[in-house]
Amino acid sequence: MTKINSTSYPKEKIKILFLENISDSAVKFFNQNGYTQVTRMSKSISEDQLIQEIKEVHILGIRSKTRITKKVLDAAKKLQAIGCFCIGVNQVDLKEATKKGVVVFNAPYSSTRSVAEMVIGAAIILLRKIPDMNKAAHEGFWLKESKGSYEFRGKTMGIVGYGNIGVQVGLMAEALGMKVIFYDQESKMPLGNAENIKSFKELAGRADVVSLHVPEIAATKNMINKDSLKFFKKGSVLINFARGGVMDFEALRNAILEGHIGGAAVDVFPGEPEKKGDPFKSPLQGCPNVLLTPHIGGSTEEAQENIGEDVSLKLFNYLEKGITFGSHTVPGLSLPPHEDSHRILHIHNNIPGVLSEINTQLSNNNINILSQSLKTNNEIGYVVFDVDRQLSAKAMQLLKAVKGTIKVRMLY
Repeated sequence: MTKINSTSYPKEKIKILFLENISDSAVKFFNQNGYTQVTRMSKSISEDQLIQEIKEVHILGIRSKTRITKKVLDAAKKLQAIGCFCIGVNQVDLKEATKKGVVVFNAPYSSTRSVAEMVIGAAIILLRKIPDMNKAAHEGFWLKESKGSYEFRGKTMGIVGYGNIGVQVGLMAEALGMKVIFYDQESKMPLGNAENIKSFKELAGRADVVSLHVPEIAATKNMINKDSLKFFKKGSVLINFARGGVMDFEALRNAILEGHIGGAAVDVFPGEPEKKGDPFKSPLQGCPNVLLTPHIGGSTEEAQENIGEDVSLKLFNYLEKGITFGSHTVPGLSLPPHEDSHRILHIHNNIPGVLSEINTQLSNNNINILSQSLKTNNEIGYVVFDVDRQLSAKAMQLLKAVKGTIKVRMLY
């Protein structure tokens, strides 16, 4: 039996760049698997700096602050994949990455528990008005009273966006005795005894706690505003651990000071500071019963380690096996290793005739195809095929010349 090489390109020549203090588990993973050129930086860098750094990089790892723009991708001539070591991918120009055949992975589930636990903790703290009592105690005042302080049990949790985190929040809230209602623009199956509410207005009017778990898109931009805050049940509290852009902060401040909203916990802000220690300002500073945290919903030791392992494995599987499951750009595809063979990856524009031309070129070069799989999306197609012998330089050039080709890679 012939041993299958992990990659035709020497591992020691593959350059990996990790930004924003990505978990040590990611660096260790690649080092342990033979990738020695791993550079880890503790912060995000500017677009101009990144354009210079990325020219020779094959694998890029980022978190939420680094912006991968068209200019950055244009400079990244050797870039194979981007790993977003976080939940979202809105910091990457996905349309441009798709055009260039750059695979983009993230970790949509790895920090779910951390965020959900913090939501539950924040809800309890706000219902008990702990922020005000804590502030008073630090200032030397004994603010002991029960007025306006409520138990978690028996109240209604309203979840806006019933995705991975929203579902976890709902299950945990119900386990602690809350009634759970949710609103989502897409049809979702309720878990436990959760009730699907048909409108955001109805949910806001019924919930004692409203927790946001929506992406920042055109439909959700400033969804919490002067008008929508009027829908909220008087004295209810709002939790936003989703995105800063889904909320009008000035409107929320006014609603809190007027006494219509009983408090808020906010972990995400528009235009967040670049690094630890930078100055920070928000209209919610100084408001009563408000908990402000610096985007730490997923910032636990467990979550960061899980994210590091999850995204690293996806990047590794693409590097060594061509697997793209979980990608937001290149179609998700996988073939098991084929003994005594060589694997070729071909990314191309989704136009008719590409697969036929690939097969014709291989046949003309007396290359026998042992296995082959193709998947497409609206923009591009991705073919993984195993052949019985290594392609010659001539055959590789012919494949690169196939109409619509974006990238061709000899995997092993």
